[in-house]
Amino acid sequence: MFDVEKIRQDFPMLVKQPELIYFDNGATTLKPQCVIDAVTSFYTEHTSNVHRGDYAIAATNDRLYDGTRKIFAKLINSDPLEIAFVHNVTAALNQIAYGIGEELREGDVILLTKAEHASNLLPWFRLAREKNLKIEYIETDSQANISVESFRKAMHEKVKAVSIAQVTNVLGSIQPVKEIAAIAHQYGAYVIVDAAQSVPHMKVDVKELDCDFLGFSAHKMCGPDGVGILYGKKELLEKLSPIFMGGDMNARFSSDTNMILKNAPIRFEAGTPNIEGVIGAGAAAEYLMSIGLDNIHEYERKLRAYFIEKMKKLDNIELYNPDNIYGPVAFNGKGVFAQDAAGWLASKDIAVRSGNHCAKILHEIIGTDQTIRASLYFYNTKEEVDRFVEAAADISLENAVGIFF
Repeated sequence: MFDVEKIRQDFPMLVKQPELIYFDNGATTLKPQCVIDAVTSFYTEHTSNVHRGDYAIAATNDRLYDGTRKIFAKLINSDPLEIAFVHNVTAALNQIAYGIGEELREGDVILLTKAEHASNLLPWFRLAREKNLKIEYIETDSQANISVESFRKAMHEKVKAVSIAQVTNVLGSIQPVKEIAAIAHQYGAYVIVDAAQSVPHMKVDVKELDCDFLGFSAHKMCGPDGVGILYGKKELLEKLSPIFMGGDMNARFSSDTNMILKNAPIRFEAGTPNIEGVIGAGAAAEYLMSIGLDNIHEYERKLRAYFIEKMKKLDNIELYNPDNIYGPVAFNGKGVFAQDAAGWLASKDIAVRSGNHCAKILHEIIGTDQTIRASLYFYNTKEEVDRFVEAAADISLENAVGIFF
């Protein structure tokens, strides 16, 4: 049984700050005690580097660090050797883009959407400038959803890569990745998935999706900052050239500039990694799996539906994604600048994000470049939603501006 009150006791932030309504989970999530313990244990009981020491605690960390690949492989149904640890999903998407970029030629096309996060746009933009590639956008509806028909219409022989978020970070649009991959592969195109907003919230099976590459961040799934997971099909990872060169990722090099790189995934982990972060990320993944990703997904879906139903009743609120069934709730107070409205909510101990949320061309879909984003997680409650809606009902120009004077 899903017991949210029991779950909340696992999070020191919620225990120590019971008045805080934390609805900024799309930016980063709170950390359960088991993750905190995993990180502090590294610092207080077995600090060492990895893949370099021949002593007991170094062996412990080798086992914990490399064992975390098996945890994430279980989480997304992959082979452990298809899991590389990077700094965050941004690093993963950059590595994928630049790695694939070696194969691309002038006039080749990259397919994106206008709802993507900067991390899934800017690497492709830069690559397009460097190699004279073409960026094209898949048509979406007004809430950034891709239909299979619109994707089929967008595909053609010049498309070499399709890179999309499985769940968009502002509107929570869930894209049909499995169907998209099947169509794209008919044309020989790569399919890259930004899973930053999906893996923490639902069961993601890379074999079922048949995507070629996928990336996500630990800090958005109750893990530490500074850890990203890069998944790639084994044969594709072996072909991908790493961005960073340095220690541990090479097998041998000589003064004549010849070098032999280690096999994937180690070749993507140059230098000393975020060891404690990776160990903590493994603890976070195990924690989510112990609750059950299907349970988390269903709970959040119902909580969001309750939230939307309440928000629809407020005459002073404009919703931008009322029909999407998942992900953040994006809205504005009518006639109130988003950051001013967010300040009003902050005065009521409510944490949300305001602005463009790193999706700076989304305005071409929704008609505004500033919104408030309330993003839920499985430790949030109906009682918090009720308090939020009560505060949102009082968003006005007078109240929002008044808190600064």
